[in-house]
Amino acid sequence: MTALNKKLFRDLWHIRGQALAIAVVIAGGIATLVMALSAVESLQETRRAFNEQYRFADIFAHAKRAPEWAAREIGAIPGVLRVESRIVQDIIIDVAEMGEPARGRVVSREAGGQSRLNDIVIRRGRDLRRAHPDEVLVNEAFAEAHGLQLGDVIHGNFNQRRRALKVVGVVLSPEYVYAIGPGDVVPDSRHFGVLWMGREALEAAYDLKGAFNDLTLTLAHSVAPAQVIDQVDRLLAPYGGIGAYGRADQLSDAFVTSEMEQLEHIAVVIPPVFLVIAAFLFNVVIARIIQADREQIGLLKAFGYSNMAVGGLYLKQVLLITALGILIGWLLGAWMGHAVTGIYRDFFRFPFLHFQVNPGALAISACVGIFSAVTGTLSAVRRAVAIAPAVAMTPPAPSAYRASIMEYLGLARFLSQTARMILRYIFRWPLRAILTVTGIAFSVAILVMSLFFFDAANRMMEVHFFETERQDMSLTFVDIRTNAARSNVGALPGVLMVETYRTVPAKMRLGHREERVAISGLDGHMQLSRLVDVNGRVVKPPPEGIILSDKLAQLLAARVGDLVTVSALEGRRLVRQVPVVRIIRQYIGLAAYMDRRALNRLMGEGDIISGAHVLSDSRAEPALYAALKDTPALLGLAVRSAALETFSEMIRQHLHTMIFFYLAFASLIAVGVIYNSARISLSERARELASLRVLGFTRREVGTILAGELAILTLVALPLGCMAGYGLASLMVNLFDTKLYRLPLYVADSTYGYAVLMVITATIGSAWLVLRRVASLDLIAVMKTRE
Repeated sequence: MTALNKKLFRDLWHIRGQALAIAVVIAGGIATLVMALSAVESLQETRRAFNEQYRFADIFAHAKRAPEWAAREIGAIPGVLRVESRIVQDIIIDVAEMGEPARGRVVSREAGGQSRLNDIVIRRGRDLRRAHPDEVLVNEAFAEAHGLQLGDVIHGNFNQRRRALKVVGVVLSPEYVYAIGPGDVVPDSRHFGVLWMGREALEAAYDLKGAFNDLTLTLAHSVAPAQVIDQVDRLLAPYGGIGAYGRADQLSDAFVTSEMEQLEHIAVVIPPVFLVIAAFLFNVVIARIIQADREQIGLLKAFGYSNMAVGGLYLKQVLLITALGILIGWLLGAWMGHAVTGIYRDFFRFPFLHFQVNPGALAISACVGIFSAVTGTLSAVRRAVAIAPAVAMTPPAPSAYRASIMEYLGLARFLSQTARMILRYIFRWPLRAILTVTGIAFSVAILVMSLFFFDAANRMMEVHFFETERQDMSLTFVDIRTNAARSNVGALPGVLMVETYRTVPAKMRLGHREERVAISGLDGHMQLSRLVDVNGRVVKPPPEGIILSDKLAQLLAARVGDLVTVSALEGRRLVRQVPVVRIIRQYIGLAAYMDRRALNRLMGEGDIISGAHVLSDSRAEPALYAALKDTPALLGLAVRSAALETFSEMIRQHLHTMIFFYLAFASLIAVGVIYNSARISLSERARELASLRVLGFTRREVGTILAGELAILTLVALPLGCMAGYGLASLMVNLFDTKLYRLPLYVADSTYGYAVLMVITATIGSAWLVLRRVASLDLIAVMKTRE
């Protein structure tokens, strides 16, 4: 081993604590990058393989009743490769072990044969048989939620008739990887299930012999979906078509895409914070080592070592510490990736989902880590190379002592001797103090940002379930009804209050922009399902005009006063221009609201409703649920308490793991920055502190000087970190802004409190470690040390 390498490892051992702290900070950034990129790659590859193998469709369309020859016409559209007609219907499901009725979607399937598109994976049991029309296949999530076994019987309401169904298989489908019911916020496997049933049985149940009400098709790779969608809409319009849409708007696939985009945002935002702090730590530590090694650098050059050899010595230190951080980050990233993939395995129902570390992610993370480390130390190494041997072998010029701002302002006389020493040292090295404050502030900011996700989720839950949707349940009718049906709902057991609503699927267009949305018609006196703005004020729908959610207004580039073109996708399919009268902030989906009577006038209809919101007596719920199960006109039922429970469970499972990682990393940043700052201060001031001890200062007084410096820098950093944390939270709000949901920019006071408390704890721990070294200073050895 060469002399330089011996010095390299001796120096590394001497700063092992600081080196480990820096390596851990680097590992945090590397691990997050590896986890995010590898998880995205795993999801992408799994989805691609599943979609290709089981022929996931490119375009989906629904109609009221269309003849089979219309499907053949659509199949002849240029660019269409395959087309498959089918029957899809929403029903009410009665499962014996559950008191309330569940919602279901039944999809037709050719008995005993493969579907041309959106085929299924049979996990248990067998396929349907033509001779048994009451057999069904059940999606795996619903089967697991109810403990359904092969041969179990459930009941469903088909076209206002109750029917017993025998479960013969448990399956997965690329169409329902994320099986979420209509109008639900998150998947509720207990209250929403997907069933596959023989085509002939459904044709008979809904009088669709030789006809279909749903269509799927795939396209050639070079064909744009928008071109085909327009032709599909034109062909299905006479048969009650409600507008075709592409895979990007298919609900299940859109949620998977959204999750991958979130991981990509994490890879862009989080790692740079860690690596910038690591670069700062490297700069400070290597600069201190070079300053302490001035005489040795001069001797090395005097003995003939080149500038490259001397510079390489310190770069090797940086690269070895970085390599340790990269290795730890790779291992930690793989472990985190497995944990995150386990969460996705519960949410996304793929037949397989295996986490594999992406070699590209390892290479990218290593390059980024090395770049940040070398960038942070380049200036310090350049100074070491540039110094002349004769200059290096002489002691550095003493620091220039002059009156600080305290003396100029006359504040020094109010401070103790120890306090003046602390503040003078901070003002003597302002850049170092600023960088230390910045590092600590970053740790506070990441803590605030991490805890912000809890605040945002809780705020979303509060707004949606307690301020906006206050009903116990929402009923959806099979067909539209006159408002007289309200009295029938009010007569059900335990019903205390009923409010009706109207929902109309429509296309909204402004200029060249167009979006599909369901327009909700509400009564002005609604007390259960309300419109609420960001300030918690109730918004009543105006007698005329339309209210848009802010995301829908953004996508349409609409402002108050604009006329949007509304094309109804049901009934007489009227096209009208409606003025935008208000835009309100909402966090879930795209929405448009009108007064119910105004919406009915827009549709050219009378006093029509689509369903009802119900407030009920909890003591009468069993009787109410039993009555609803036997109500043939009921198409769907959404229970608020069940949705709230599911949403809370999703937060607990999904957010806790991710936020635990961020909290751990933020704590490591705090420890790394504060510990390195204290160690550097101790190394530079060891002779000064030893001199104070010789002059009669106690260990406690000497330790107070170091601890006081840390305390002041931390106190300055805390408010700055809280402000930076709010900025990061705002960045997350912008990055997580999708059609499906948005995050409210809400940071609770307790979040700032927890972040500050955790950083203060890290400061106390780091100070304790350094003060132990102060107590064990060898005064004689330190006083002999040459500055």
